[in-house]
Amino acid sequence: MLTPHGVFFRSETVDAVPPAGWEKLYTLGIRTVVDLRQPGERARDTGTRPPWLTTVPVDLDGLADHPDFWAGYWDNGLMGTPLYYLPHLVRLPQRMGAVLAALAEAPEGGVLFHCMAGRDRTGMTAMVLLAAAGTEPEDIRDDYFETVRNADALAAATGRPNPEAQAEQLCTVHGTSMDGAFRAALEGLDLEQLFDAAGLPGDVRTRIRTWRGTVSVLS
Repeated sequence: MLTPHGVFFRSETVDAVPPAGWEKLYTLGIRTVVDLRQPGERARDTGTRPPWLTTVPVDLDGLADHPDFWAGYWDNGLMGTPLYYLPHLVRLPQRMGAVLAALAEAPEGGVLFHCMAGRDRTGMTAMVLLAAAGTEPEDIRDDYFETVRNADALAAATGRPNPEAQAEQLCTVHGTSMDGAFRAALEGLDLEQLFDAAGLPGDVRTRIRTWRGTVSVLS
């Protein structure tokens, strides 16, 4: 299926967006940013956001609140691979639930959600949103790997190393690949179970499934 244009956008951190960039985002219809980063990451921001923009911070990770979960994924680098996506959704559903509620309840206009590199936290969120709209699995996978394909450009722009080779190596050590890990996360995703576990009310579920009222509800 073709998802509606101008409803949801995903990106890396927007802290370095210049005034001309914000004008472009305004032209695209974006009026709200949902910031998926941890409080410590947000505290390092130095940029200024325009007055017309609503920013909603939602810490998707929950690193400080759930150390037992992250002990299996943080220091070993697996938090930079899709291997943690499904476990996170199953064990910490309230974190994604808070993100979905923020996306559903944002003011009128397009909603941009971002993390730091625009791959894992936004990739997991995009996976849920696209699955909720009935997108074909191969198209969901392709959307995720667009960020992977853009890794060299992002690394050059930020001055940080490209992490993709290391992430692929970690997946290999665990008997899979980045592609295989993402496919497994997508195949294991149970939206109703996630919505129930997160305690999402019916109106939020409907707005997520219909992409804020822009597509028909799936039967």
